[in-house]
Amino acid sequence: MRHRHFKKASESYTIMTELVLPNDTNTLNNLMGGRLLHLMDICSAIAAQKHSNRIVVTASVDNVSFRHPIKLGDVVTLEAKVSRAFNSSMEVHIVVHAENVPAGNKYKCNEAFYTFVAVDQLGNPITVPELEPETDDEKKLFEGAIRRRQVRLVLGGKMKPEDAEELRALFVTD
Repeated sequence: MRHRHFKKASESYTIMTELVLPNDTNTLNNLMGGRLLHLMDICSAIAAQKHSNRIVVTASVDNVSFRHPIKLGDVVTLEAKVSRAFNSSMEVHIVVHAENVPAGNKYKCNEAFYTFVAVDQLGNPITVPELEPETDDEKKLFEGAIRRRQVRLVLGGKMKPEDAEELRALFVTD
């Protein structure tokens, strides 16, 4: 078996910037949610590819709430980086900001966690490097990732709730 090496979270950092054009909007002149999810998926996938140096496929997207409408003409900035790597999967944290450049207004729209699986040319899962968090924020995201992963596995029917040890520790006292 090949020894897994480590990569820093900063090595996967990806930033994308888009201008909201008429074709991206709904009848209220707001960016369509599905278009934003599409951009988030691309940005997150690039971060996962940078970490794994592999083709990646989207495995799951955590709850995404749209806090503020993004208007026609706004500039959307998406920032993503891997928050934790497991065997073949990677959790990517993404934050979205919108900015009305002429007005000088910049605001956070949403954030989410995407999970990707690295695959080989035949589509089989393949081992990815472990993640080495450096900053306090990266360490906090890294530590919480195991609980978020267990929530995903339980909700996806891949883990029994009673087997989610990290979650039990939050709710059950012995």
